[in-house]
Amino acid sequence: MLLGDRRYVDIPGQDVLELPPLLIQSQSRPRRMEKVVDMAANLVESEVLLPLLPVEDSASSLDHERRKFDLAINLVEQYMELVHHWEWGDGIIEWIRQCETTFEYRLELRRLLRPDIWPHASRRSFVTLLSDKAPETGGVTLEKAVGLRLTFRQPPPLSCFSDQFLFYLNGNVAASAYQTWAQMHPEPVSDLPPERFRFQIVSM
Repeated sequence: MLLGDRRYVDIPGQDVLELPPLLIQSQSRPRRMEKVVDMAANLVESEVLLPLLPVEDSASSLDHERRKFDLAINLVEQYMELVHHWEWGDGIIEWIRQCETTFEYRLELRRLLRPDIWPHASRRSFVTLLSDKAPETGGVTLEKAVGLRLTFRQPPPLSCFSDQFLFYLNGNVAASAYQTWAQMHPEPVSDLPPERFRFQIVSM
């Protein structure tokens, strides 16, 4: 079924089909935030993000510490955003598994996941369905969230990252992981019509 430049799978009937809820385990804020800030401060020092002080005096030393603290807080914010994306990605990957099980149990949906039948859906189609539903994500980009979950089985501690990864690289890495994953199914892959499905998003 074609609609504009979009191709959708053809689902028999007119009923709106219920999918499992999408559960988001939100634990973005660490229990010991001061430890995370200390890690960020150590990262600032180890990556030499600030120039060394040429002369030791109280005024320049205080300014140096203030700038180091500001950079550390910025790194923590970047890390918290990464973890928040990962949490969404983790929930989405598990939700896709549950949706696939639901499709297997429903006769009218079972054939849609078979790549030898056209048109068919893929795992990417569930992410597209979620995007079409336009949920409130708190600034999370769905493709980036899934890409980060595909990259990391668990969110690593901040000390494992470089400042370059947190500031510049994580989006590119996540996008590359998502695109590789999305292209694993043979084309043509069709989308799932959003008006035929409903589900809840639950923050845990």
